[in-house]
Amino acid sequence: MNRKWKAASAGKGNVSSLPRREELDRRYQWNLADIYPSIDGWRSDFHRLEKLTNEMTAFEGTLGGSAENLLACLRKSDEMGKVFDSLYVYAHLLRDQDSGNPQSQALADKITILQTRVSQAESFVNPEILALPEGKIAKFLEENADLRLYAHYLDNLNRKREHTLSPKEEKLLAMAANMAAGPRSIFNMLNNADIRFPTIRDEEGNEVEVTKGRYSRFMESSDRRVRKDAYGALLGTYRKYANTLAATLSASVSRDIFFARARGYGSCLTASLDARNIPVEVYDNVVDVVGAHLKPLHEYIALRKKLLGYDVLKPYDLFVPLFPEVKEKVEYETAVDTVVEGLAPMGDEYVALLRKGFTSGWIDVFENEGKRSGAYSWGSFGNHPYVLLNFQGRLDDMFTIAHEMGHALHTYHTTAAQPYVYADYSIFAAEVASTTNEALLVDHLLKKTGDRKKKLYLLNHHLDQIRSTVYTQVLFAEFEKIIHDRVERGDPLTAERMGTIFRELFHKYNGAAVAEEPETAIYWARVPHFYNSFYVYQYATGYSAATMLSQKILAGEKNALPKYIRFLKSGSSRYPIDLLTDAGVDMTSPEPVEATCALFSRLLAELKDLLRNGGEPGESA
Repeated sequence: MNRKWKAASAGKGNVSSLPRREELDRRYQWNLADIYPSIDGWRSDFHRLEKLTNEMTAFEGTLGGSAENLLACLRKSDEMGKVFDSLYVYAHLLRDQDSGNPQSQALADKITILQTRVSQAESFVNPEILALPEGKIAKFLEENADLRLYAHYLDNLNRKREHTLSPKEEKLLAMAANMAAGPRSIFNMLNNADIRFPTIRDEEGNEVEVTKGRYSRFMESSDRRVRKDAYGALLGTYRKYANTLAATLSASVSRDIFFARARGYGSCLTASLDARNIPVEVYDNVVDVVGAHLKPLHEYIALRKKLLGYDVLKPYDLFVPLFPEVKEKVEYETAVDTVVEGLAPMGDEYVALLRKGFTSGWIDVFENEGKRSGAYSWGSFGNHPYVLLNFQGRLDDMFTIAHEMGHALHTYHTTAAQPYVYADYSIFAAEVASTTNEALLVDHLLKKTGDRKKKLYLLNHHLDQIRSTVYTQVLFAEFEKIIHDRVERGDPLTAERMGTIFRELFHKYNGAAVAEEPETAIYWARVPHFYNSFYVYQYATGYSAATMLSQKILAGEKNALPKYIRFLKSGSSRYPIDLLTDAGVDMTSPEPVEATCALFSRLLAELKDLLRNGGEPGESA
């Protein structure tokens, strides 16, 4: 059933390297002791889970005997899930805070191995339930009031009846789970632990090691030489491993095809979306609508080229703020206070929970040696959520805080309101919660400032957010679909072929104003989400839904906020498409994506108007 929810630069002299974890202030580290006070507690629960796994097998062959048998089995599965989630989340948070620590890696490996046994022990449940006549399940639900808690779960299971195999076949697929995780595990270890990037000279001439966390900051540097060097250092390093990374991603795609075909789906895309009852038309709709609205994006990138004053715009010029004179270094505490102010429209109760998260050991703030790159929110039932950051003091980092705390409070609300069986939520719904927070924050910042230059900067940032979250993610989504289609047709994936596909899409989305660099062709190799198939399109759908919902909340539309909070509390108690419809957004129509593209056009027009009224600033770098 449910399984998993999903500034610190130190150094002396002229070389800056990442600090070791023990050198960081503990105030800025998450408190994993809230899950397990010690490793001994984790080991105790691990042995408990082993015992529960053995107990689970006793239910095999009994589920059709009575409603009570079925209920007892589902409750046992929930009990296993709660323990497993705590074990898994704790071990992986511990590893992610320092992937070079051998003890944390050992715990993560240990629970991952046990996960296969857990899956095997439960593998009979769904096939055995589906072997029962539908009338018998309805009779059980009528006989036992407690079993009715699982009515939606049983309905969702019945929906997948034709794609569920025999108990023996399901057990074989469960046994393959650990092996199937290989491509992602190999990529993660290579990407987070083994790959080291060279140093470059920063704006002051200091030798600074390039990291994935610092890369984003370098891309915003006003010094074009720094941007070029960082781009070459990062992507040039991935290019050294091109064949290995191509083989790893190809193996991941082959895994997707194996499981899709084993379950009788016509394609990997259909199999992936069916897990959440999302029509394939939603995916195609996002790609088609965005593809039909690339002209405003091309106009924005052409404007960027003009404002920067370059004869040739390069990929490393796409993220530098166009108005660097108002670029500000943001301290973490200031970022937190601003996020709290910006989310005030969410109501007093939401803001109080937000403050609690900032002061109660939920968040791991700064980058350290061996820490996983990027940012995420994660949690387990019965524990507060956790947020991983790699805060660098940029405006983007402030938005990342709002984004990840959107996920965290979604988890908090859901786990508080739902029983375990529905205390998860689909990624399709998750990105709505995070991006609504971002939309409210940028609205707050734009309204707060009367300074023309700062407003230009914020408009530039907002446009870049839509470009990154919608246009770029749809580019990734189209790339994912193409490489899966190719392998499904029997064509091999090589580094060269993937480079060609990515270059063509890069030109399609970014237009003629940008000239590629040799490293552009390897960009696909650094995207971890490609190992979680057909994930990235949900950033675009989430942003589009969030655009409409945030506008309703800000406009004070009747019941908009209560509906939204109800959505946050709903977990997976209904299908995500239905939950969003109830909240006020129909994602089966093109309207939300079209509205987001229209918002991009309006923001671009506002930026151009401000520039015309005050003269066009440029940058010489």
